[in-house]
Parts: sequence; structure tokens; C-alpha cells
Amino acid sequence: MSDRTPAGRYLDAAIGLLQRIRDEEAGSVAAAGTLLADTVEGGGRLFAFGAGHSSLAAQDVVYRAGGLALMNLLTVPGMVGVDVMPATLGSALERVDGLASVVLEASPLRAGDTLVIISLSGRNALPVEMAMKARELGVQVIGVTSVAYATQTTSRHSSGTYLKDHCDLVLDSGIAVGDAELTLDDVPAPFAPASTVVTAALLQAVVATAAATLADRGIEPPLLRSGNVDGGHEWNARILQQYEDRIFYQH
Repeated sequence: MSDRTPAGRYLDAAIGLLQRIRDEEAGSVAAAGTLLADTVEGGGRLFAFGAGHSSLAAQDVVYRAGGLALMNLLTVPGMVGVDVMPATLGSALERVDGLASVVLEASPLRAGDTLVIISLSGRNALPVEMAMKARELGVQVIGVTSVAYATQTTSRHSSGTYLKDHCDLVLDSGIAVGDAELTLDDVPAPFAPASTVVTAALLQAVVATAAATLADRGIEPPLLRSGNVDGGHEWNARILQQYEDRIFYQH
């Protein structure tokens, strides 16, 4: 019997979205995982960026047990989560033209690297400009976004384009515009967002694909282990030292 409580309805909605991306995004996930594997094998570095809550999924694949040690967080001051005060400043900064160019110029990104850009709407100036400028630098870009926003909202970038228009690969989260899965007659606003659940799962599926692809090629994937498992710290120390020139979160 279906659970029609708000909790049950939300979890059903999240499960449905996860099943959709499993089936409909399988090809894109495979291609993205292969691109990460190609980058690792070719000596490139991996970066992930998201603004505000989109940063949660980016952080989820950085310095993570069971994850690729080479994934680095590309940070923009005031936009890593919701720690900036006031929190609304982060939303405002995402609409500032020129900020992405300054960030990329000061970052270690270079030709041959791969950058994952996460933006639910993909409409704001920062993710659009970041994708454009990164590709000009010879960086390959994977965009994680809800493509629906491109047909139901107006771009906030001067070009009138969206993140999806400036990527080598696009992963469509399939999240509905507004990112709220539930409504109730006596609640005036929709509620219960699912974008973090879905986006984090998408990226972990990509990382899993990359690890398996490297192994299939006879290359040990540079994976981290939990520090709470016996031998984990020793394992991680070896990996971090082996790839220290491609890891930027330990300096």
C-alpha cells in the first residue's frame, strides 16, 4: 500500500526522479564518467563547482571516501553553500557579470582539465559565463542542470543563453521548475525540494562510472577510503602523495 503521508509522498517523488535519471540519463552518465576517466588517464585535473545549494552536490564528490581523490572544489567566495551573511548575498552574486572570468583567471584550471558545473536553473550569469570561459581555456565542461528551466524561464546572462548551451556534456536532473515536489490545499507555497538528492546521485553515478572505466583500462582509480576504517589513513596518504600535483584541497 502506498504511503500517502507527506514524507511518503516526498520519498516516492524522489525515487521516481532517481528512476527517471537511471533510465533516461544512462547514456549521458556513461559519457560523463568516460570523460572523467579520460581526464585522469591523460594527466588532467578534475574540478566541481556549484553556487548556493548546488554547491552541496559539488562538495559531495570532493575529498570523499569512495570518491576520486582528484576531484577538487572550485570555490567562489560568498557562494560555497549558504554560509555567507546575509544568505541572500550569494543569490545576488550569482547574477553578477564578469565574476566567473575573475574566478577562473585566479584558479588553477588549465587546458586538459574537466570542470563539472552544477546549476539547477542554469540561467544565472555566473554558471553560464563560467562554462563559456572555461571552454575558451580548453577545459572540458560537464553541466548538471534542469533543462526544463531553459524553456520556462528567461536567461539572466547577457547572451540570452543557459548553462546547457555551453557544455561538452549535459546531465539533465529533470527537476521541475521551482524545485518543490509537494503541494497541499492549506499550504500557500509548494514545498519539499529534491534537487540535492537527485543531483548528488547523478554525480556519484558519474564517479562510479569513471572508477570502473579506469579499472577496465588497467589503471588503478585514485580512490579515497574512509578514515574511520582501519588502514584508511595510510591508504589515503599514499593516494594523496601520489597525486599531490593534481590535488589542491590539501595545500
